[in-house]
Amino acid sequence: MRRRRQRKYDDPLCHADHPRPRTRREFLSQGFMMGTGAVLGSTLVTLPGGLQAQLAPDLVPLIAGCGITTQGAGKIPFIAFDLAGGSSQAGSNILVGRQGGQLDFLTTAGYERQGLPGDMVPSIVNPATQTNDFVDTTLGLAFHSDSAFLRGMMTRISPATAANINGAVIPARSENDTGNNPHNPMYGIAAAGADGELLTLIGSENSDSGGNSMAPQAMIDLTKRPTKVDRPTDVTGLVDVGDLTSVLSQDDAVAVMESIYRISDQKMANVDVDGNPITPDDVVKDLVKCGYLKSADLADRFGNPNTLNPATDPQIVGDTGIFTLAEFEAGDRSAREFQKTASVMKMVISGFAGAGTIEMGGYDYHGGRRAEGEVKDFRAGQCMGACLEYAALQNIPLMMYVMSDGSLSSNGTIDDTVDGRGKGEWSSDNQQTAATWFLVYDPAGRPTLLGGTPEQQAIHQQLGYMRPDGSVETAATPAANNVNLLAQTVVLNYMALHGENAQFGSVIPGHGLGNAALQDSLTAFAPIVNGTIGNPPV
Repeated sequence: MRRRRQRKYDDPLCHADHPRPRTRREFLSQGFMMGTGAVLGSTLVTLPGGLQAQLAPDLVPLIAGCGITTQGAGKIPFIAFDLAGGSSQAGSNILVGRQGGQLDFLTTAGYERQGLPGDMVPSIVNPATQTNDFVDTTLGLAFHSDSAFLRGMMTRISPATAANINGAVIPARSENDTGNNPHNPMYGIAAAGADGELLTLIGSENSDSGGNSMAPQAMIDLTKRPTKVDRPTDVTGLVDVGDLTSVLSQDDAVAVMESIYRISDQKMANVDVDGNPITPDDVVKDLVKCGYLKSADLADRFGNPNTLNPATDPQIVGDTGIFTLAEFEAGDRSAREFQKTASVMKMVISGFAGAGTIEMGGYDYHGGRRAEGEVKDFRAGQCMGACLEYAALQNIPLMMYVMSDGSLSSNGTIDDTVDGRGKGEWSSDNQQTAATWFLVYDPAGRPTLLGGTPEQQAIHQQLGYMRPDGSVETAATPAANNVNLLAQTVVLNYMALHGENAQFGSVIPGHGLGNAALQDSLTAFAPIVNGTIGNPPV
């Protein structure tokens, strides 16, 4: 007899109740292919090192007229994690309660459905410590104390960073195991003003959303269709300044292109079109002149590839970095996910791009040991924590959103392996237990929940609620049973962080989130910036 090979957690998932994968999304959710990273554009800060000052002083004032962005839209960076396959969000990771908020506890049977055995539900005293410590609010948002997401994040987040984080959870159904859920809010984030020095929209896949889940049809703007980015070499390859920097120094290359600009400017002043002199405001003249000036600006700021490369950023990789060199170059699945995350967070938080989707595959992890889900959720948590910690190191705020297509439920069978941690095994897909959530980091201090009392704040921290049996109450909010409106709710909360939620109707025309009073009930936080971060863009 042949002994059955022990399945590794990152092996593809072959479920007896699922057909063989045929589409890219099915291959991704079942782990036959790896997810990649995506970024969308919005910039916040001037490039590090004052590179812009290297341009000749007489040319610096002209960059605005040529549409060269050095500070972008000044919006909060936005990073989304798209966990393909239907991961567990509620209960075992983020606590979701009844109408009173996260700590308005469900029944024991409701938590069991969400993978928590009776001796680990948040409403009881932990028999191991004789204290009620199954609730962890280190990050403001209430997690189960043994949440794999939380454990992963805390391996990367410093105590000082954690103290400036808060979050909210949105109980909402979405279809299981499909990329047809219009989860991805990135076009809406861009419509709210996000834009970047280099990019408006980039995605990990060659799709209109740039990720696993679709974008809401009404938000799509194909002029901002994503360009693929999923590794450090993709990031460094985004800018091509030509061959000049390979034969000249960076400074000399800039000087050459500045000289070409001035020569072209002089020549264009004497050019006639059909006997009529071209005026300084003529479009043709502007196009020719600005082409050379833009080339000089690109060489000035990005002629050195290390400007963009996350692998050479000591805050990201190295002895004092978020990832050690061994982790980053291990060659395994974790290293691949770390490289993808580093590429996205470097682009977004440094201001080269403003919002990004980090897509991870293999989260259709039911039908086996609970251990597999715990290991994968822990790794996702490490990547989430890396983004938050890098934002703190850059002294830049960040909104981080986590979504997945559907969810799971447990039948109560316990996995007592070391990685299973004594929790319930995931027995099947179940969209009824689904939720999405977001965290916000603010360098100035922990973001403030709306509401004048703790009871009101608890309701703003949980936008909707669940029934006692652990299923989503679909009548609680417009988003609870409509994924298009869920994406709109995320955009609304992004705008509210800038104090711009009153403009929501003009950014998302024809939205389904009702009047201002209803929108206020779907908003978690008071503004953390007033319109833009730092100086407004030129």
